[in-house]
Amino acid sequence: MGKTILILVGFMALFLGAGVWIGLGLIGAGAGALAILRPAMPFEKLLAQQAFNVLSSPELLALPLFILMAEVLFRTRISEALFSGLAPWLRRVPGQLGHLTVLGCTLFASVCGSSAATTATVGRITAKELISRGYDRQLVTGSLAGAGTLGFLIPPSTIMIIYGVMAQESILRLFMAGMLPGLIIAGAAMGYIAVRGWLNPALIGEAPPPSTFRQKLVALRDLGPLIALMLGVIGSMYGGIASPTEAAAVGVAGSVAIGFWQRTLDFRGLMQSARAAADSCAMIGLIMVGAMFLSTALGYLGVPGQVARAIEALGLPPFLLIMMLLVFYVLLGTVMEGLGIIVMTLPITLPLVTGAGYSTLWFGIFIVIVVEMAQISPPVGFNLTVIQRLTGDSMARITRATLPFFLIMAGFVMVLAVFPGIVDIVPNLMTR
Repeated sequence: MGKTILILVGFMALFLGAGVWIGLGLIGAGAGALAILRPAMPFEKLLAQQAFNVLSSPELLALPLFILMAEVLFRTRISEALFSGLAPWLRRVPGQLGHLTVLGCTLFASVCGSSAATTATVGRITAKELISRGYDRQLVTGSLAGAGTLGFLIPPSTIMIIYGVMAQESILRLFMAGMLPGLIIAGAAMGYIAVRGWLNPALIGEAPPPSTFRQKLVALRDLGPLIALMLGVIGSMYGGIASPTEAAAVGVAGSVAIGFWQRTLDFRGLMQSARAAADSCAMIGLIMVGAMFLSTALGYLGVPGQVARAIEALGLPPFLLIMMLLVFYVLLGTVMEGLGIIVMTLPITLPLVTGAGYSTLWFGIFIVIVVEMAQISPPVGFNLTVIQRLTGDSMARITRATLPFFLIMAGFVMVLAVFPGIVDIVPNLMTR
C-alpha cells in the first residue's frame, strides 16, 4: 500500500503544485497511478465511462439551478431588506444588532446553497453598517465569517448535492438533516454574541431607534420576498410537492421575479448571472469527473480497503476515529478548498465512518460542517478572502476574529459524534 500511496501523492503534488486545475489534477493522478501499477487497464475508457455517469446523473440537475439562483439573488436588494426587516426586532435583545449577521446569513442560506454568496450578500451591507454604528470590528467580522458558512449546511446546499451524488445518499434527506444542525450552530453563535455583549457593553454600538410593535410588523414586509422564496423552495420540497430539481427551478423563477420587481435586475444582469453560473458549474463538473475517476482508480488499486484494514488494526473507538478525522480535515482545510477536500477524501473516509457504525446521512452532515470550518481556516479559507475584500482588514486580524466561531463548530462536531441521532430528527419527522 505504501508504494501506491506514494505514487498517488507524488502525482497529486506534481499536478496541483504546477497550478493545474483540481479536476485535471485528479484525472492525471488517477491515470498516472493506473499506468504505472495497472498498465493493462484502459484508463481512457474508464475516464469516458465515469464522465458520462457523473454528468448524466439526474440528481445533479438541481446543482446548476441552485447556483443560478444564488447568482441572481446576489444582484438584488435582499441584503438591504434583511437589515431593515430584522433591525427593529433586536433593540431589546442582548447583543442588539450584533445578531444581524447571524440572522441574515441564516435566512439567506435557506434560499442560497453557496457559502461565499451568503457571506458576500449579507456582509456587503451589514458589516459596513454595524462597524459605522460603533460595533466591535472583530465581533462583526468574526460573526459574518462563521455564520456565512451556513450557506453549506442549511438547505438548499450545493455541497450536499455533490456529496449525495458521490455517496449515493438521498439529497432531500440530506437537506432535511442539515436544517437542525444549522439552526443549532446559528443559535450557539447568537448565544456567544449575547454573552460577549452582556459582559462587555463597549462591544455593542448604537442601538436601533425605538419602534412600536406595529412598526416592527411593517418592517417585516421587507422580508416578504425572501420568505416567500424560502417557502417556495424549501416548502415545496418538504411538502412533497416538488423534487430538489423542481424546487431549484422554482427558486430561479422566484429570484428572477424578485430582481425585476426590485428593478435591480435587467436582461444584461440576467445574462451575467447565467454566465457566472455556467462557469461555476463547468468547474464543479470537471472536479466531480476527476474525483469519480480517481475514486474508481483507487478501487482498482485496492487503496480504500487497505486503508480501512490499517485503521481497523489500530482498534480505535468510533469517537476517537471521528476526532482523528476532524483534525485531519481541519489540517487539510488550511491548504485546500472545501469541494476539493470532499471529492478527494470521500472514497477513503466514507467506508471508515460507515464501518464505525455511522450512517452515510450522518457523515454528510459531518463533512459539510468540517468543510465550513475549512472555509474559515487560513490561508485558503474562501470566506476569509471574501470578508477581506469587504472590510479591508488583514487576514491575521480576520482569522483571530473568526476563532470563537470556528471553535463553536468544532464543539458541535463533538456533540454530533456523541449524539449522532441529531441528524435523523428532522428526516424522521418529515417522513412519518
